[in-house]
Amino acid sequence: MEFLITDFTKKTNIKCQLVVSSSGKLTAQIKAGAPYHILASANMKYPEEIYDSGLAIGIPKIYANGKLVLWTANTNITPSIALLKKDNIKHIAIANSKTAPYGAATKDVLEHYNLNEILKHKFVIGESISQTNQFVHSQAAEIGFTAMSTILSEKLENKGKWAAIDSTTYSPIKQGIVVIKQDLESNRKAKEFYAYISSKEAQLLLTKFGYSTHE
Repeated sequence: MEFLITDFTKKTNIKCQLVVSSSGKLTAQIKAGAPYHILASANMKYPEEIYDSGLAIGIPKIYANGKLVLWTANTNITPSIALLKKDNIKHIAIANSKTAPYGAATKDVLEHYNLNEILKHKFVIGESISQTNQFVHSQAAEIGFTAMSTILSEKLENKGKWAAIDSTTYSPIKQGIVVIKQDLESNRKAKEFYAYISSKEAQLLLTKFGYSTHE
């Protein structure tokens, strides 16, 4: 998103401020009157909730699909589903499935492999994917489930090891965006970003950072 904002600002001279939190928390803040102009979420549920609440201008849209990976900062570990049951893995970082879309996808994976009950004593739960990433990066957890975009970012690229999760084991992580009703000038600028994120340039950036854009 930082790269998208930088590119958008270069093209339009419209400056953006990024506020990062879990989709559930941001949606609650918007419904309580927070002065945000756009909600970009890793789950269409939340932009649709804003739209259904009458707080949006126009309908939400999917701009990409996220991908889930297993990631470790410990280079002596080779991430895999089978590894999760090993005794040397004592902490597994996952995002809260109730507030974070990647957490919901992780829950799907664990249920697919019948691991949810077996591994629940190892779970270290982050309220957002960002907090989950901190657990793995600091090695407070030996391994964790996160977004592919995390481990392809400039800050974390080539740090630790990761393995992609079979996308058939979790529901599509539909990245959604919606424009929130504010003043006319803010709405105009927000609608420009809403249009930009579906542009060829933005879609290429999203692909570079581990999103699928062809569906």
